[in-house]
Amino acid sequence: MLRAARAEQRLSGRLRIETRSTENATLGLARDVRWGMSQSPKRLPPKYFYDELGSRLFDAICDTPEYYLTRSEHTLLQTIADQLVTPAPSDLIELGSGAARKTRLLLDALGRRKRDCRYVPFDVSEEMLRRSASALLDEYPWLRVLGVVGDYERDLDSLPRGARRTVAFLGSTIGNFEHAAAVNFLARLGRQLQGGESIVLGTDLAKDPRILNAAYNDARGLTRDFNKNVLRVINRELSANFDPDRFRHVAFFDVEASRIEMHLESTVAQRVSIAGLKLEVDFAAGERILTEISRKFTRASVEQLFGEAGLVLEDWFVSGDGYFALSRARRA
Repeated sequence: MLRAARAEQRLSGRLRIETRSTENATLGLARDVRWGMSQSPKRLPPKYFYDELGSRLFDAICDTPEYYLTRSEHTLLQTIADQLVTPAPSDLIELGSGAARKTRLLLDALGRRKRDCRYVPFDVSEEMLRRSASALLDEYPWLRVLGVVGDYERDLDSLPRGARRTVAFLGSTIGNFEHAAAVNFLARLGRQLQGGESIVLGTDLAKDPRILNAAYNDARGLTRDFNKNVLRVINRELSANFDPDRFRHVAFFDVEASRIEMHLESTVAQRVSIAGLKLEVDFAAGERILTEISRKFTRASVEQLFGEAGLVLEDWFVSGDGYFALSRARRA
């Protein structure tokens, strides 16, 4: 802890952290769980996977042989990073930045251009922001970081201003939104763009269902553990008594909807108490909680998404294996 404090003090002239969150995280979880348990089918937002354990599990999933997405995106970014920072932005804003692994490829490209730039990671975890920012400032002596602590869905309208910003939303997280919610999210983002500013969006592409099903059902069971971790988060934060062993991980590709669905299926009839909400929830044997959707796109569906959000597709880049795309869009 003392070492981290000294490192932050040393970098304080180049690092600033601001809190933009408009809601206490536990209150947000409570609201979302109460709403989700009243739905049919029951559902939970995927953002609650990512506590400390969930983040470690996801990092491990990214390294499994079945999970192609991270490798495909990384290889594509290596190829096109220089194009994505041309013209060079004054501010690189990353939504849901996490450990900022992929960001380094864009920062390397900016470094090759000898361009002074401010990096603005936007993430719900202040601890993660401080850790990743300190590492980046050590690696890039020319960099300045403004870390923004907040939920990028609720707090999206408070993006920092800049002369010419590029907003990166990588990793195909947009696929976790239903279509209408994705349109609304991108429209809100687009309304903040000025002339010369752009959005860089990652999208996972439609492909052989066997590849998709394997990616979300890895042989080591890491995705299973990641999925069940949301129950442990609710137990800890809301004093619930979910037994993860009484739920089964279910993930499959819905061809008609072009999306992966992840569920937790109750293996027995049971009643769960969520003391923090003063709520009792009944589950029938075989009843499921929808925990995540991951929509898979084509160029046409991405163009449609941008168009409905008031944006125009400017550039379209596809990985060599055809699995993943990065696109750049501007305000129409």
